[in-house]
Amino acid sequence: MESGGKVSISQLRNLVRSYIDQHLYPTALFWAEKAMSLSNNELQDVYWFCQALFYTKQYDRAVHALTSRGLHESNLACRYLVGKCYAECKKWQEALDVLEMEEKCSKISFSVELGAGSKKLDAAIQLLRGVVYDAMDNGPMASDCYKEALRNDVHCYEAFDNLMSHFMLMPNEEADFLKLLPFDEQCLPEEIPLLKYLYEIKMQECKKVVKPPSPFERLSNSLDVTLCVAQKQFSKCDFQSCYKMTSQIIQEDSLHNACLPLHISCMVELKKSNDLFFLAHKLVENYPHQAVSWYAVASYYYLLSKYEAARRFFSKATTIDHNFGPAWIGFGHSFAVEGEHDHAMAAYFSASKLMPGSYQPLLYVGMEYMKTNNSKLAERFFNQALTIAPDDPSVKHELGLVAFKNGNFAKAEKCFLEALHSVEGLSEGIVLDTWEPLVNNLGHALRKQGKYDEALEYHQQALLLVPQNSQTLSSIGFVYSLLGKYEDAINYFHKALSLRRDDTFSVQMLGQTLEQFSLAVLPDVPEEQLHSSIDVEERNVQESENFDTSIEDMSMET
Repeated sequence: MESGGKVSISQLRNLVRSYIDQHLYPTALFWAEKAMSLSNNELQDVYWFCQALFYTKQYDRAVHALTSRGLHESNLACRYLVGKCYAECKKWQEALDVLEMEEKCSKISFSVELGAGSKKLDAAIQLLRGVVYDAMDNGPMASDCYKEALRNDVHCYEAFDNLMSHFMLMPNEEADFLKLLPFDEQCLPEEIPLLKYLYEIKMQECKKVVKPPSPFERLSNSLDVTLCVAQKQFSKCDFQSCYKMTSQIIQEDSLHNACLPLHISCMVELKKSNDLFFLAHKLVENYPHQAVSWYAVASYYYLLSKYEAARRFFSKATTIDHNFGPAWIGFGHSFAVEGEHDHAMAAYFSASKLMPGSYQPLLYVGMEYMKTNNSKLAERFFNQALTIAPDDPSVKHELGLVAFKNGNFAKAEKCFLEALHSVEGLSEGIVLDTWEPLVNNLGHALRKQGKYDEALEYHQQALLLVPQNSQTLSSIGFVYSLLGKYEDAINYFHKALSLRRDDTFSVQMLGQTLEQFSLAVLPDVPEEQLHSSIDVEERNVQESENFDTSIEDMSMET
C-alpha cells in the first residue's frame, strides 16, 4: 500500500505538470491539491499547488498557503513566489519585505529539484526586486538589482532590457558594464559572440548595427534585431526607413509590444493620422490595460492638434505605467506646443528622473528655456545633455543657437559644423531633409561673419534638401543682395513671395534691393552710396522672421 501510494502521488504530480504545460490551469490546480493532501503537505506539492494558484490569478490564496506554513522563511523558491504574488497585486512594500528577508536555511535544496540552479534563482529574485523598486520610483536601487541579476545570470534578458529601455545607464557606462559580465563562466564558448552581439545592438553607443556573427547570420530576420536596426534609423531622424522596418515587424506580429511605441512615433513624425487611428482603436480594443494603447490614442490627438485631449490620454498612459517614458515626453510636447513652458518642463523633468541615461528630456528642457529667452539656463541643460550624448547633432545644434543668440557667431559656426559632421557620420555622408534647418542656420552664422560665399553654398544645399522653402529662398536673396548681385537677389525674393505672400522680410528686402538696383544702373553714382542701404539693413533687419530657431524634433520615442 505504501509503495502504491507513492506511485499514485508521482502520477498526480505528472498530471499537474502536464496540465500546466497545456495551460489547463484549473485542472492542474484540482490535481495539485489532491497530491498535496496525499503527500501530507510535502514541500514540492505545496509549491506546485501555489504555482497553479498563481496561474489562475489567485494570488492571495497562494500567499496564504505558503506563509501559513512558513515556507517563505525556509525556502528561497517559495519566497520568490510569494514576492511575485505580492507584485502582481501591486503590494510593493510587502513584496520587498518578503524578498529581503534574512536567510534561515539553505536555498539550494528545493531550487535544484525545480530544475533551476541557485544562481538563476538569485537572478530571478534580483530581477523582481528591481521591478519592485522601479514601481516605487527608486531608480538607483532598481538599477543595482538589475545589474546583480545579470551578474548571477547573463542570460537574464529582462534585466538587461529594463536597464536599456529605461535608460538607467549612461552610454559610456553601458559598454563598461557589459565587459564586466561573467560570459566566460556562464556561457559555452560558441555562445558568447551571440549573446554579446544581441546585447550590444541595444546599447545607446551602438550607432550602427553590424551583421550578426557567424554562424548566426539568420538572426538578421529576427524581429527583435530588426527593431534594434529601426531604433538606430529613428535616432538619426531617418523616419521613412524606420517606419518601413516597424511596419514589417507589425505585419508579422501585429501587437509586438516592444515595437509599438517606436511605430507610433514614426506615424506621428510622418503624419499618418489614418493609420494611427486604426492602430490606436485596435490596441484599446485588445489591450485596454496597457499604457501603450492610450499612448497611441494620445499621439493620434496630438497629431490632430487636439492637445487637451492628447494630454488627457498621455496622463492616462502614465497612470497605468508610471515608468513609460514616451508618454512623459509626449505629455511635455503637448504643453510645449501651446507655450505652456512650466508644465512642459515639469513633464520633461519627470521623464529625466525616470530615464537618467537619456539626453532627450534635458534637451527639451533647454529648448523650453530658449523659448523663454533664458539662454543661460538653456545652455546649462544643453551641456548636461551633451555629457550624456557627446556626439548627438541635435544637442550641438541647440548649443549653436544659443551662441548665435548671444552674438558669438564664430562659436555658433563651430557648433553647427560639428553637428553637420555628426549627421554625415550617422548617415554615411547623406544629409536627410530633417536636418535642413541645421544647414540653413550654418549659412546664417557664416553670413553674420561676412563669409557670404560660404553662406550661399549652405543655403543652396538647404534648398536642395527642402525645395520650395520660402525662408531659404529669402535667405539666398539676402546673401545675393549683400554680394551686390541685385538681379539674383530680386529673383529669389520674388520666388519667396510667390510661396508666402505675407513674408514681410522678403517684401522689405525686395524694396531695398530694387532701390539699390536702380541706383546701380544710374551713371556716376558713388560706390559707397550703392551699398549704404544694404549695410544698414544687415544691422537692422528683424532676423527672427528669417532664422530657423530649432529643428522640430518632437519625436515621442526616447
